[in-house]
Amino acid sequence: MAKLYGLGVGPGDPELMTLKAVRIIEECDIIAIPKSGQNVNVAYTIAKGAVHNIDEKNIVELDMPMTRDQEKLKACHDAAAELVKTWIDEGKNVAFLTLGDPTIYSTYAYVHNRVRDAGYEAEIVPGIPSFCAVSARLNDSLTEAEEALHIIPASYEGAEEALHLKGTKVLMKSGKSIGKLKQYINTMDNPPTVKMVERCGMEGERIFQNIDEIDENASYFSVIIVKEHN
Repeated sequence: MAKLYGLGVGPGDPELMTLKAVRIIEECDIIAIPKSGQNVNVAYTIAKGAVHNIDEKNIVELDMPMTRDQEKLKACHDAAAELVKTWIDEGKNVAFLTLGDPTIYSTYAYVHNRVRDAGYEAEIVPGIPSFCAVSARLNDSLTEAEEALHIIPASYEGAEEALHLKGTKVLMKSGKSIGKLKQYINTMDNPPTVKMVERCGMEGERIFQNIDEIDENASYFSVIIVKEHN
């Protein structure tokens, strides 16, 4: 029976894609990519750097707008799942490409759950998460010994409170919240060490080694690492 694969293509560098992800893309009949309104699909661009025959595939864009309108999101997720089920019924394997890892704040999860719950086969293929690539780019570890690791969606409420948790804080989906977070961190009694990488592994990558350097107008593809002073 044909199936759906949710493929993590990693954070940006095509060389960080797994061998399994490359193989499955090469073998699948349909490559589904999320359409968010951007001119260039980042996940597809990454995969193209590792899968040389990807342009020969049937590439289909699925409407996945960057909005918090729950009704609109539900309608898009439902429509995408119905399309995927139609393809599987036709005996076609489908690879849904997603940035980073499909299990971490990924649009794919909504489609995966709908397809799987309808009785179809769906498999998640992990990819390197952006925050792991960012930590490596900073040439530093995320955690040591008993240190905790907290993954925080920075654009949602509660991010400021989470900065007081013990251990290393990873702020994802920073985008428009960078300025607010930067201002808040500077008011903390014992300000932590803060570093950020924008567009890690992609064209236009920028590294910020301290909070004062951080550009408040950096792109959506920015990950902030907050560590306590030793």
